[in-house]
Amino acid sequence: MNILKGIFLVVFLATFTVQAQQLSIDDQFKELIKKSNNYKGYKVVKKEKFYKLRENVSDSIFFLEENIITKASKIENQNFEINTLTVELASTKNELTSSKEKENGIQVLGILTNKSTYKFIVFFALGLLSLIIVVLFIKYKSGFDIIKTTKNKLRETDEEFEKFRQRSLEREQQLRRKLQDEINKKKS
Repeated sequence: MNILKGIFLVVFLATFTVQAQQLSIDDQFKELIKKSNNYKGYKVVKKEKFYKLRENVSDSIFFLEENIITKASKIENQNFEINTLTVELASTKNELTSSKEKENGIQVLGILTNKSTYKFIVFFALGLLSLIIVVLFIKYKSGFDIIKTTKNKLRETDEEFEKFRQRSLEREQQLRRKLQDEINKKKS
């Protein structure tokens, strides 16, 4: 029977201890006050219950302090991550801005130029070169026409000169014949 009482007492204390640990600290204080005895307007608390409550409060405080330290460490790590991510975000934004500038621009002679400005310069240069080509072609064509006209006039002048020379030669020959005839007449 003593063994049975001992087992019952152990089970009862284990149940009470589990209940005490599952209750909040405030509930444990209320339970302690409720189960304590009254003596001349004072509450009398058994030492074991008081020590058990003190142990539970110390455990709760220790647990809460550990929880606070863990959460503070977590907050510190998260703040570090936030700072790291903020720096990475700023770096990424700078790279994005740089990439957009490079995407919207073209490097000409080592200078980053906007694409629309580059297109304007290229088309202006192309138009200017086309205009120069047209002007040079027109000048060449007019020079070619002048040379052609001059050649035609030179050929005509050469023909006239040749005709003039032949006529001069014929006249000279006629004059020589006449002169010869005259010389012959005077000799005879």
